[in-house]
Parts: sequence; structure tokens; C-alpha cells
Amino acid sequence: MRYIDNLVVFRGLGSGLSACLRAGLGLIQGSKLNQVVKQSAQPAFEAAIAARALILTITGLLTLTACGSLILPNTPASLGFVNLDDFMTRNGQVLEVDVRYLGTDNFVGARVDGYAAEKIYVTQEAAVALLTVQKELKTQGLALKVFDAYRPQQAVDHFVRWAEDLGDARMKAKYYPRVNKENLFRDGYIASSSGHSRGSTVDLTLVTLADNAELDMGTSWDFFDPLSWPSNDQVSQAQRANRDYLADVMIRAGFRPLIEEWWHFTLDEEPYLDRYFNFKVE
Repeated sequence: MRYIDNLVVFRGLGSGLSACLRAGLGLIQGSKLNQVVKQSAQPAFEAAIAARALILTITGLLTLTACGSLILPNTPASLGFVNLDDFMTRNGQVLEVDVRYLGTDNFVGARVDGYAAEKIYVTQEAAVALLTVQKELKTQGLALKVFDAYRPQQAVDHFVRWAEDLGDARMKAKYYPRVNKENLFRDGYIASSSGHSRGSTVDLTLVTLADNAELDMGTSWDFFDPLSWPSNDQVSQAQRANRDYLADVMIRAGFRPLIEEWWHFTLDEEPYLDRYFNFKVE
């Protein structure tokens, strides 16, 4: 069991997990002690002592296996993620959610791997910053509408497979009419990894509280085209003003924009800089 002693993840763990580990390792140590006793025991007792040692070893290993589920949690809450809609509701705010990757109205034209529920997950830190944005927008009769945030790595892998299938162009007219599909990698629209998988990047727009109508941003979300660049001067003055207001309120809350997508923002102080998650949205 030397590898148990060398696991760095044990450092700084909670008391519950520490107790779990001590119990498992204690049982195994107990089995070793029984083996020592067995060596000096009378033959009549050897079988009983050996059986006890075996039981202690098995029980100890099972306990450590259970500890493993605490060491390597795979739920959003245990990883520091929150359901953004629930978080906003608990704080008295209204959030619009439209998980396009759950359905067929997206550039793939099919449900994307890793999406199994109409939920938006973000890190706790991103949620707190978005709450600040939402509170300010409410004073203006506006609210956020979120299309995507945390994105499982399996979804990114799905995008890559789709981009490599040049025969599938069913959504070209709506999502990338002026871009050749074979250039999606070259032009940076598709990549093998995404900041979304770190949990602090969001795709969103603004809606009115009165009727949930989206503000006109000049293009739809996920539109692969230079027209989606926040700085594009081919959009109208009103559309540019809407983009600028969205960017301004997000930047003041601690997010940075992406130069190619008016809807895309990443928390400056994101907690996971180089860790990409793969748990399902469910």
C-alpha cells in the first residue's frame, strides 16, 4: 500500500476523508499485526487468526475504495460548480437559459455529447460575478440570457469530429454561411480544447425583463463570421451600442471579452487555469 502514502491529494483534505483513510489503513495494519501473532500462535489457533487477518485486509481495502470516491469526486458541487439558474433564483434574480447544445438548433444540427439537461453550470466564482452583472441589469429592465457556460470535454471532442466530417453541412446556411467548413480549424472556430471546459467562460446575451426579447446584437449566437466580432463596423449603430453595453457591464464585473465573439466572456480570476473537466451536464 505504499502508493497510498504517496498520494499528494491527501494533503489538506477534510476531516471526514482523513478519518476514512485512517480507518482503512488501520484495518490493513491490523491484518499485518494478526499475521505477526499468527507466527507465534499455537497450530490450533493459526486458522482462526489467518481468517481474521484476511477479513481485516479485505475490509480495509473496501474502506479505501470508498475513500476513493471522496478523493476523486465527479459531481459539479464537489468540484466547486453551481447550477447558475438555481444560484440566481436563490439570490432573487431571474435568468434566461437556452441550452442550444441540448437540442438541434446549433451549428452541429444535433444534440451535443455531454449535454443531458437544460442546465448551465459555472464555477462558484463566475456565478458570484454574474450575480453582480444581473443586479445591475435589473435596474435597467434587462437580464442575462445564457446559451452555454461549462462545456464538457466530450462536447469539444464532438465538435472536432463534426468539423472533420466535411459532408455534414446541414446547418451551414444558419451558422456559417460565409465560411468553408474545411477552414473551421484554421480560422479558429473549432479547436481540440476550450476555455469553456474550465468552467468560468460564458456565452450570453441581453434580454428585456418585460418580454424576454433579445437585444439586437447584429448576429445570432454562435454565428461563425467576422460579423460577430465585437469591433465589426458593418453592424448598425444600435447593434454596436448593445454589444458595447454588454461588454462594459461584463468587464466591470471582472470578465474579459473575446475579440471574435460578442457573446463570449471569461472570468479574469478563474479558479482553474489549466484544468479541463468532462462531467456531463445533467
